[in-house]
Amino acid sequence: MMTPKEMALLAAQALDGKKGREIKVLEITELTTLADYFVICNGSSNTQINALCDEVEKRLAEAGEKPTHREGHRSGTWVLLDYGCIAVHVFNEEAREFYSLEHLWSDAKEIDISDIVKPE
Repeated sequence: MMTPKEMALLAAQALDGKKGREIKVLEITELTTLADYFVICNGSSNTQINALCDEVEKRLAEAGEKPTHREGHRSGTWVLLDYGCIAVHVFNEEAREFYSLEHLWSDAKEIDISDIVKPE
């Protein structure tokens, strides 16, 4: 069984491997019961957003973790993968600006992922 932080970091690695942009991992444990971590990323198109989500699901499934819910895949602007303890948000650029999760959760602790994600 992986810890929530290990799951979040594996999701970030998976997103990076498929060229996800502006990847962030936010620790929200102290702020809400929704999840322990948010993983946030941009995709450049509907196709890439789906490929990013598929890669996260594949990598976490290989580690024995399955999402409890996948939401939004038809709209192509924002997909949410809910793993209970982590939530992976993959946006197109406009939706990420509109929903502004980093601003909404500005009290969250941003996890340093520079050692696992290549700089853009």
